[in-house]
Amino acid sequence: MARSRFALPLAGTLLLGLAASSLAALDQPKAAPRPRQAPKAAPAAPVKVTSVEGITEYRLANGLRVLLFPDQSKPNITVNITYLVGSRMEHYGETGMAHLLEHMVFKGTDRHPDVPKVLSGLGARFNGTTWYDRTNYFVTFPASAENLEKALDLEADRMVNSHVWRKDLDTEMTVVRNEFESGENDPVSVTMDRTIAAAYDWHNYGKSTIGARSDIENVDISHLQAFYHTYYQPDNAVLLVSGKIEEAATLAQVNRLFGPLPRPARVIQKTYTLDPTQDGERAVTIRRVGDIQLAMALYHICAGSHPDFAALEVLSQVLADTPSGRQEGHGGLPVPHGHQGARLPHPRHPGAQGPEPGGGQGHPAPDLRARRGLGRHRRGDGTGQTTGAQGHRPGAQRT
Repeated sequence: MARSRFALPLAGTLLLGLAASSLAALDQPKAAPRPRQAPKAAPAAPVKVTSVEGITEYRLANGLRVLLFPDQSKPNITVNITYLVGSRMEHYGETGMAHLLEHMVFKGTDRHPDVPKVLSGLGARFNGTTWYDRTNYFVTFPASAENLEKALDLEADRMVNSHVWRKDLDTEMTVVRNEFESGENDPVSVTMDRTIAAAYDWHNYGKSTIGARSDIENVDISHLQAFYHTYYQPDNAVLLVSGKIEEAATLAQVNRLFGPLPRPARVIQKTYTLDPTQDGERAVTIRRVGDIQLAMALYHICAGSHPDFAALEVLSQVLADTPSGRQEGHGGLPVPHGHQGARLPHPRHPGAQGPEPGGGQGHPAPDLRARRGLGRHRRGDGTGQTTGAQGHRPGAQRT
């Protein structure tokens, strides 16, 4: 009972204290209600640029270029995003960085920690490729609004939020190094690299996209992260959506997902190095142990934007297509047991074209279309379509 006697006065004191504080609170002016946060403004409407043969180009306010190519006859949709960065932009000690970053972008974001799982869940065929002037990622999947939403959401997320972490670099570096070693064991790939290197004295087109082994093994993670944040931005990318889509709805969807990404303040420094006119013929001879023999020729050509480039592209097929090419036993070099083809890139700067009659047991050099009896491999060509190709150098293929 003693505990109760002492507890009652204490309880009364507490009640009086609470009442007093309540009365005091009534005398205080009421705090103004917290203003509601204004909703984020919707992205500005895309601007139509041009339309050519069913493909329409738009530009978002943040600089992203969008190409839409509806084709209701297709059961699939292809989403292809191309970043205007490749091995041409790499500096000393950073060769292979663009290709290595292509691998790293498959390592996930906070919202999409397992990119391959997301894409596989769409029933998709997907890959990424690296080239001198660009890096692209494509995914083709059964057409549906839900699949398109997921694919676009993923690409918008990993454009600026990809994990470029040291722990992932340590494991992915070994994968890229294995690709490098595979190329070094490929006679055609090695000959191609040595021939291209001889064609350029200064320009980065003379360096293989896969990079130097020492650079692959010792890449600085801070440099790789800076490379990513500089070039993987909406104002340096081209998004293509093709297949069974409704153009107006797809454009609105793209603007909703990509439009909020801010246009970066940084300025991309233009490259300006060009080689002087070549002073005479150059020859390269490769001698290694083995029984494969081949011949290769390389010619300097104009940039892909030059009016003459289209004619060169036709010429490469007229001369070197198999089996109808003019060099296929019609006054050119016979290739009864081998292959021939032409490697014709689409360079931003003046590049090189290589008709390649070959013999023996050789197989196509990188970026040749698949020839007789040869396996077909996927390679994105920057338009969301794929062609048969072998290897990864140049035009590195993620495997």
